[in-house]
Amino acid sequence: MDRTDEAEPHRGCVLVLGAGGFIGGFVVAALRGAGWYVLRGVRPRAQPAADERGCDLAGWTRSEDWLPVLNGVDAVVNAAGLLRDRRGQSLAAVHETAPLALAQACVVRGVTRFVQISALGDPADGEFIASKHRFDAALLALPLQAVVLRPSVIYSTAGSYGGTSLLRALAAFPGWLPLPGDGRWQIQPAAAEDLAELVVRALAGDARGLFEVGAPAPQTLRDYQLQWRRWLGLRGDRVMSVPLVVVEFAVALGEKLRRGPLGAATWRLLQRGVAIAPEQRARVVDAFGTAPRALAEVLAQRASQVQDRWHARLYLLEPVLRLSVVALWGISALAGFLTPAAQIENLAAGSILAGHSPVPLARFAAVVDLALGFWLLTGCRPRQAIAAMLMLLVTYTVVFGAGVPVLWLDPLGGLAKNLVLLPALAVLWVLTDRR
Repeated sequence: MDRTDEAEPHRGCVLVLGAGGFIGGFVVAALRGAGWYVLRGVRPRAQPAADERGCDLAGWTRSEDWLPVLNGVDAVVNAAGLLRDRRGQSLAAVHETAPLALAQACVVRGVTRFVQISALGDPADGEFIASKHRFDAALLALPLQAVVLRPSVIYSTAGSYGGTSLLRALAAFPGWLPLPGDGRWQIQPAAAEDLAELVVRALAGDARGLFEVGAPAPQTLRDYQLQWRRWLGLRGDRVMSVPLVVVEFAVALGEKLRRGPLGAATWRLLQRGVAIAPEQRARVVDAFGTAPRALAEVLAQRASQVQDRWHARLYLLEPVLRLSVVALWGISALAGFLTPAAQIENLAAGSILAGHSPVPLARFAAVVDLALGFWLLTGCRPRQAIAAMLMLLVTYTVVFGAGVPVLWLDPLGGLAKNLVLLPALAVLWVLTDRR
């Protein structure tokens, strides 16, 4: 995609909602490169940074709520979105009600330029698509110079998030390439950098209306994944067909738990096909002077590095490592509850722990282990849970290592296993950072 580096930058202030997200990050970078001063819309907090504005997409449903946020703002870009409802955040609020209140506030303030990053698909596929499309229609009915961009699958060689991370992880799977069904579904992916460039041009030009965004031609999911596999430097093009019933079970489980990179709506969308009509791409070129590049062209312009393979392969290992830690803490708690008191006292005999009620201490430690394991299992603030586990494990290692040194020579590992567990927990703490 052509860049606008040589063009005279449009100097103004743009508020970007969802600036901390995958797509939003590329949009912010492109706008800054084009000469805009960017205000990043973030959740309200006590001390926002100089380039941040507090924005509550879950609760600000009246235009009056947004009027103070628009002080000094010349344009708005909405790149915010949810895959599914969360506690305190609904798709209807984040995708429709709050953005519409913001758009109405733009009309009041005279902020005429508004770019909405929506999603390609059929509203019948689910509320994820339907809520976005309802706002798209309401936005275009307002007296604004509004542009709605509906992209197909979004990717970047510089990183990934959510569903694109899952696809990249599957592309890097050892030995063969797992594909749902036969992988013949059509997609028309676009690079995040190209989408961000369209946002820049939308704010600088006079286009208005709805535009479907995608690569020059559709391709199958199978071809898409094989291209990523070759880009990652992995040999072999053997494909393993994953039964659809397995994928549908995983999707249903993710919906039930309200987590996971693939939601029910995106799964139905993928099966339906995520491609655009040829005339839609022509409209994008006519309006903006450019359109997203083909995947092969994008991949050819950046060589993969070992860090790309690390990320791809660690993505699926993170949940495995997390569940293993949960299981270990559960087993440790069980051992603390079931080990006979006499055995605990014999083990502590002759050590500094003998005079400190070793049995109640062991039972209390079991309660703590059980609580921490359950905390990590819930997925609520996982980094804090892992940090607590690390501190507890260090405490165990120091106290029991000094108090009962015979545990270092336990044939089943005893304290020695902590020398592996400590860095494993540190790695898990790093891997839980998904954004």
